[in-house]
Amino acid sequence: MSATLECIQGDIAHQPDIDAVVNAANAELRIGGGVAGALHRAAGPGLEEECRPLAPIQPGQAVITGAHRLPNRHVIHCLGPVYGVDEPSDELLAACYRQALRLAEREGIASVAFPAISAGAFGYPAAEAARLALATVIRTLPECPGIERVRFVLFDAASTELHQRTLEALQQG
Repeated sequence: MSATLECIQGDIAHQPDIDAVVNAANAELRIGGGVAGALHRAAGPGLEEECRPLAPIQPGQAVITGAHRLPNRHVIHCLGPVYGVDEPSDELLAACYRQALRLAEREGIASVAFPAISAGAFGYPAAEAARLALATVIRTLPECPGIERVRFVLFDAASTELHQRTLEALQQG
């Protein structure tokens, strides 16, 4: 794998050195809480307007838009599964990361920043979500030679440490 994979604590809406940020979207691609709220507020009303004709999306699906007022070129919107509701949740969550990377590759995007999809309000257990996300990215990157950097941007120190430990274990494993 030639791409750099990193985990940082920060704000997904403030990643100026990244080409595309990933939105943990809702099915209607509208402003919401968490990541969707932060990205939509920072991007301005143009993002919701551009999203409207693309909605609704299904769990595991990804769509791409411009970034509007965000410091990036694109936003990739993924609908993660609601844990215990959308099944098979592991396959749907993996599909989010896989589809986002394939969209990025198709669009010539060299760097992508992900949040922890489904690990917040959608109730996915954090350790399981981190392992699935990182393993899927590691497995998918060889199909995406144009992607040079993947960053996981985590909201708090505990999530950042969990993702970093999980990444190190997967890379050694």
